Amino acid sequence: MPLADDPQVPDQPVAPAKEKFFYGGQAVIEGVMMRGPHHYAVAVRLPQTKEIVVDRGELRAGVYTQRFWKLPFVRGLALMAETLHLGMKSLIWSVNMNARSKDVEIGKREIAISLVTSAIFGLLLFIVLPLVATGFTVRRSNSFLFVFVEGLIRVGLILGYLSLIALLPDVRRVFQYHGAEHKTINTFEAEEPVDVAHVRRASLLHPRCGTGFLLVVLVVSVILFTGVAAFSPSWFWIIVSRIVGIPVIAGVSVEAIRWMARHRYNPVVKVLLLPVLGTQRLTTRQPSDDQIEVAIAAFEAARAGEEAAAA
Repeated sequence: MPLADDPQVPDQPVAPAKEKFFYGGQAVIEGVMMRGPHHYAVAVRLPQTKEIVVDRGELRAGVYTQRFWKLPFVRGLALMAETLHLGMKSLIWSVNMNARSKDVEIGKREIAISLVTSAIFGLLLFIVLPLVATGFTVRRSNSFLFVFVEGLIRVGLILGYLSLIALLPDVRRVFQYHGAEHKTINTFEAEEPVDVAHVRRASLLHPRCGTGFLLVVLVVSVILFTGVAAFSPSWFWIIVSRIVGIPVIAGVSVEAIRWMARHRYNPVVKVLLLPVLGTQRLTTRQPSDDQIEVAIAAFEAARAGEEAAAA
């Protein structure tokens, strides 16, 4: 597997002989969450003792088990629900584990306030601000130009925000764990041994990453919202469409990402994937061996749950 920063080798994962289940995951505070077909695991390294602790669980909710939520386009909604449920659950667990190791207690009230504040901030910055800014620059709200400029402003804000927070040391560590997650999954999909030596050589980039997903969302949203704006230029319906359209955009975008991931070695798809992979450099950094060990621990714990269930 190629190193992401090695100029002598291509920055693409090695083609796997046979593609397995699409394992996924995310970086958390001083750790990684890995998600399998029916089980998940979160591993973090405690800052005081340097010990790796693991929390493993079964995915029992209907969104994980019912066939309906695995149907094309519908699974985009499932991904949104999974991000809100499993992603936040894993993140909160990692925060609490790190806090407890420092003899700090974080209550549910503090967590709830933080989540609500973040949600409001995200809504104002990435939904309201692009609409207002576009309204000052493009007069016709029912034009393709309006929707396109709005999309560019939104993606520009997101990418700029990621670039700025990457300068913070704590966020940089999260991005390193993000890189460790990618490398571990790339190693597994290449059917190589999932150990530190092999994972270290793997690519930082993966075609199913949520960061590259932003560009796919831009294209899909421009197409969808242009139709909405042409039908009704009313500002009320334009704002409503931005909120109601989220599930539709997610469904279409997820299918596009999955299709490109499956055909990543097709010459045309390789070109289409270049910007998708390129944006991931904003949210991934080369991890240390210690961080790779944490990602491997999470991956092995998630897979152990699958093997135990199959036995």
